[in-house]
Amino acid sequence: MSRPTAAVLHSFAPIESPRARVLILGSMPGVASLSAGRYYAHPQNRFWPIMGELIGAGPQLDYERRIETLRAAGIALWDVLAQCEREGSLDSAIRDDTAVANDFAGFLARHPRVRTVLFNGAKAENSFRRFVLKPLARPDLRLLRLPSTSPANASQRGQAKLAAWREALSEAGVKVRAG
Repeated sequence: MSRPTAAVLHSFAPIESPRARVLILGSMPGVASLSAGRYYAHPQNRFWPIMGELIGAGPQLDYERRIETLRAAGIALWDVLAQCEREGSLDSAIRDDTAVANDFAGFLARHPRVRTVLFNGAKAENSFRRFVLKPLARPDLRLLRLPSTSPANASQRGQAKLAAWREALSEAGVKVRAG
């Protein structure tokens, strides 16, 4: 018996800069982000408020200014998956048998200063390790899973998420605001 097909989703182009030292990876944009054509567009997602606290790229800025602020801080932003099938927005609904990873070999060749990859949640990390890491063969990369900023991750308090993101960005050489 065959499974019903979900919509085939396609992720965005990376937010990148020649100065990038850190790459933050999600798994695949959610419905609100895909509809808006912008990373982390769901109003309850904590990504932009956290970036606001840490580097000044908060939701009070228009989207292009947030992106410019990420770039100036040496942060690139992308998703592990280029495409997949998924119903709704939950990472748990991604059908791994339909997942296709983005071109990380090409991205890292264009951005040789990237030494730290921060995963926005478990699905991003698991997908990267499953679909990307072995063929990539880059033992020099520091890989670190951070608490998901998704509204679906309500198990961890906001201040704990903020502290984890602050520590990881600081250790990666990003100048963060004092907390």
